Amino acid sequence: MKEEKQRDRVADRKVVPLRRDAGFFFEKAVSSLDRYQYDKALKYFRKAVEYEPDNPVNHCNMAGILSEMGNYEASNEVLLSVLKDVDPNMTECYFYLANNYANMEQFEAAEEALITYLEEDPSGQFLSEAEEMMDLLHYELNRPAKVKYIKSREGMAEHDEARAMLEEGKFSGAVKLLESIVEEHPDFLAARNNLALGYYYLGMFPQAMEAIHGVLEREPGNLHGLCNLAVFIQHDGDQASLQELAQRLRSIVPFHQEHVFKLATTMGILGEHEAAFGHFSRLLHDEEVNYDPCLFHYTAVAAYNTGRYSDAKRLWRHAAKLDPGSEIPVFYLDRLERLQEHGREVKISYHYHLPFEEQLKLWDKWGESIPDAIKEDPLIRSSFFWALRHGDAQTKLQVIQAFSLIADAEVKEALQAFLLEPGEEKYLKDLAVFVLRTLGVTDPLPICLDGKTQEVAPGFVSARLPVWEPQWQAVLDEARRRMAKRYSVLQQHDAETIWVEFITRSYPEAPSTAHVGGWAAAVEYLTAKMHRRPVTYEEVAKRYGVSVSTASRCTRRVDEVCGIKEKMNAMFPSG
Repeated sequence: MKEEKQRDRVADRKVVPLRRDAGFFFEKAVSSLDRYQYDKALKYFRKAVEYEPDNPVNHCNMAGILSEMGNYEASNEVLLSVLKDVDPNMTECYFYLANNYANMEQFEAAEEALITYLEEDPSGQFLSEAEEMMDLLHYELNRPAKVKYIKSREGMAEHDEARAMLEEGKFSGAVKLLESIVEEHPDFLAARNNLALGYYYLGMFPQAMEAIHGVLEREPGNLHGLCNLAVFIQHDGDQASLQELAQRLRSIVPFHQEHVFKLATTMGILGEHEAAFGHFSRLLHDEEVNYDPCLFHYTAVAAYNTGRYSDAKRLWRHAAKLDPGSEIPVFYLDRLERLQEHGREVKISYHYHLPFEEQLKLWDKWGESIPDAIKEDPLIRSSFFWALRHGDAQTKLQVIQAFSLIADAEVKEALQAFLLEPGEEKYLKDLAVFVLRTLGVTDPLPICLDGKTQEVAPGFVSARLPVWEPQWQAVLDEARRRMAKRYSVLQQHDAETIWVEFITRSYPEAPSTAHVGGWAAAVEYLTAKMHRRPVTYEEVAKRYGVSVSTASRCTRRVDEVCGIKEKMNAMFPSG
């Protein structure tokens, strides 16, 4: 009986199984690296290799640690086994080999490995470092290296131009150039990656996914491709695939600065804030980049999102010192204080700009004098292009207004593409046509309405009138001239809509427009009322050079036909 009770007690105990897999040992290795315990890190990476022998990343991590410890021969043995037995397409191993041989002063072998890297690696991940090493080998061997061609340089000049365009926010132009590069050089993976990003920035999600799969079909371990895919999958909402890919990314410890940054930002976007904080913190110890306020902002965001509020405050304060003219660190420091006061927990974006709604507030404040640096900021531009495709109706309305102030060729392209989207509201398309006209577009515009595509002149909101008389246009011109500096593009559009609706409903019995100023005053008065702006008959009468009674009479006539005040009362009931 006693033995039976003992067995029952043993059975009642909760047994927690010890996790033993490659991910477990990888995490232990990273933890040891953070404490500079290289022997332990090497031991754990070796265990990770035992559990996942077909994963080349585990082998490369082990080779990297051996190289850091100065055991270059052992590191090279691992790298050569990766190329022979695990993944012959991991051409970056040749660069690691060259680096090890150079450290061993085996310069002939280093040159051979480096030439192989340059001639076989399609992405050029370590191209700048390879060129520096080539200079060193030239000096040591007293002769130039015999490189026949650099594979990743194929189309490089055009690619550099396209990448610069992406960085400047010229997404449409970049995409066109990258499409031509990829067509001519299908294995140019960096161009494919950037093409995928260009599509993504423009909100063209299916094309972005197709482009990134083109990268990973050619090189399954491409880090930039994996990171981009993870961001795209997150947008698509496939949680199962996202978790699987995130787990794979968590097992990667890149040594190259660019790769660390890419992985850090990706993990932040995925909500893997602990991993992001670790990678960004590593970069803060790199003297080549730790002067950048953006990096301190990213690390502060990761700290904030993991509850390290004192670290976040310290990092944002440092960002403010590095970038004293920016409102961004100040905004987030203020948010941090409010969070601590009210106990609210809200995750924030890693981008070094204000949230979308804060940007719109600033645009309202700046009005027509928005600084060029703000207009040309690629992240801000990307957020607007994305919002025009994927935002709600109110957000799209705000974006179209903002586009009227950016006023460049890419904005025109985006608005023209918006006109062809079948599911968008007619009012938004009317506003887009209005903005295009204010931007100088005079050619007929293809527009999709009620499922049918037709061409319209970038003229008036309504196309139902058989004629448009010069005196009717004179009223619009007068109202537009007087309202231009004091009303937003949306309000100017609504003023035109009111007048065109009035003429359309009155036609063919349209009233005399001898008093151009009176009708223009009526249009402005009703527009102001629609947008809850304070206005009196005396103000508009004085502005348009007419009597108060004329302005009042014209306003009542327009309102009788169009029912503006009735619509407003329905939208904003009193009481």
